[in-house]
Amino acid sequence: MMTATTTASPKGRRRDGPTRPGRGGASRRRSAGPLFVAPFMVLFLLLFLAPLGYAAYLSLFQERLIGGTAFVGLDNYTQALTDAQFVQGVGRVALFFVVQVPLMLLLALLFALALDSGLLRLARVIRLGIFVPYAVPSVVASLMWGYLYGPDFGPFAQIAREVSLPVPDFLSDGWMLGSLANIVTWEFVGYNMIILYAALRTIPTELYEAAAMDGAGAWRIAWSIKIPALRPALLLTLLFSVIGSFQLFNEPKLLMSIAPDVITSSYTANLYAYTLAFTGQQVNYAATVSFLLGLVIVGASYAVLLTANRRRTP
Repeated sequence: MMTATTTASPKGRRRDGPTRPGRGGASRRRSAGPLFVAPFMVLFLLLFLAPLGYAAYLSLFQERLIGGTAFVGLDNYTQALTDAQFVQGVGRVALFFVVQVPLMLLLALLFALALDSGLLRLARVIRLGIFVPYAVPSVVASLMWGYLYGPDFGPFAQIAREVSLPVPDFLSDGWMLGSLANIVTWEFVGYNMIILYAALRTIPTELYEAAAMDGAGAWRIAWSIKIPALRPALLLTLLFSVIGSFQLFNEPKLLMSIAPDVITSSYTANLYAYTLAFTGQQVNYAATVSFLLGLVIVGASYAVLLTANRRRTP
């Protein structure tokens, strides 16, 4: 006969199961979050907010020959908004953005779709070849294209002379903006292509298979499945392009030495701020111009986001 035996738990043994945290544990958990965030907040404050605050502070002063540095409030902003050089520089980069960015993103989209189709031979070599210009520093790219554009020694000019055609003057006033757009497009098509190609690789293949079973061809799949799925990635590349276009600096700065009559010190707004600060020693006014340029970039980026969100909202 079997007998059930029970054993009493020893006195003082802890019960199994969840235990309520003590006051010390709850306090440690409450302090853990701020401690994890603290390094980021310190770096964000020192490297982002502090320079912005200092630039805003500088923009409220003006250095005068008599009286030294004086507080002038918003006078620098009033002057900048009516400064023809600043306004023309912003307008020039806005035109650059309207012309160059759609062409660059269209080429990046076409290359990404072609690579994703799987129909290209040596796809890896082609992908690497398109991406390599992005790895070339913009200084080197500008110098290289400056040599190619040269009306006296450039290969395009030499070929034109050989075949008795007019020598194209890529560094003239009428051609300069297009020449700069060509350099920037050459540099950044591969970068944008990689973003779009990576987004294409995340689309489930079941969608392609279902579309193929319904009789959709390659063009129909690209138009109805791939391009709609690329909208977030296209918006990202467009925002990057807005910021990059209005900050155009390296290319005009380097081509200025071979086309000084065309590219002036205020050819772009960024170049104008640089010239004011480091050539004209007008640090306060340069801070004002930089601040206004930043506001223009924020406004343009917000307009792009607002337009994209309205189109996505039914």
